Amino acid sequence: MKALVFPGQGSQFVGMGKELYDSRKDIKDLMEYANEILGFDILSLMFNGTDEDLKKTEVTQPSIFIHSVAALKAVNGLGAEMVAGHSLGEFSALVANGVLSFDDGLKLVSERAKAMQEACDINPSSMAAILGLDDTKVEEICSQISGIVVPANYNCPGQLVISGETAAVEEACIKLKEAGAKRALLLPVNGAFHSPLMQPAQERLAAAIENTKFRKATIPVYQNITTTAVINPEEIKQNLIAQLTGPVKWTQSVQNMIKDGASNFVEVGPGKTLQGLIKKIDPSVDVASAI
Repeated sequence: MKALVFPGQGSQFVGMGKELYDSRKDIKDLMEYANEILGFDILSLMFNGTDEDLKKTEVTQPSIFIHSVAALKAVNGLGAEMVAGHSLGEFSALVANGVLSFDDGLKLVSERAKAMQEACDINPSSMAAILGLDDTKVEEICSQISGIVVPANYNCPGQLVISGETAAVEEACIKLKEAGAKRALLLPVNGAFHSPLMQPAQERLAAAIENTKFRKATIPVYQNITTTAVINPEEIKQNLIAQLTGPVKWTQSVQNMIKDGASNFVEVGPGKTLQGLIKKIDPSVDVASAI
């Protein structure tokens, strides 16, 4: 069975989407429609901006979504039987399985990005990648730190990102290194994504989601929060809302997709990050880029 997977924040690069834009008129029209929806020229930032431009959350997230949906259009869905997305990528996955239209998806992604940026501005917070330590050990040490620090991204075995208040994250990094982590590396982000500190953003996103039409899925989406196949639009809504303050369980989601028959994973969007993670989760499956 074939699964489509969609990347999240961090996969952006200057020039992203330009080849797609130049490849077909229908894709060009779709991407130019994004400028209308957002009310500013995001394509100029994607094609000709700087790394700093693309690092701004309100630019990064829509850019990756636009690139991913344009790539999906270029390959016409590839006959997939299931989809999943890493964090932000879940919105692209929901376009792929018919739950969201392109314009509704982009409006939600833009609202999500603005809400997350506002939440970041409220509290000094950060994230760190922990390499070479068992997930349960990371969970145990985080639970012992005073202040807010939680597992945020279960990316693959031996790679877990933690998130929370800056002081708590820094203290956790010291303790995790003492416990045997190969690396505990602070990430260049200005917020604690997928932690309780995103509560203000969750409330804003929830209001936007409740005012958006969600259709029944044509194929199941394996959501970050539940890690299992979901097709019911009301469940999908609630899981998307919960995702902002809860962890991205990517390892567990991919394991469940494989258990349910996925043997061929195609990454749709910028970069090859997810292909690398999937190969570490299960080296026996096939991985590829859509374009």
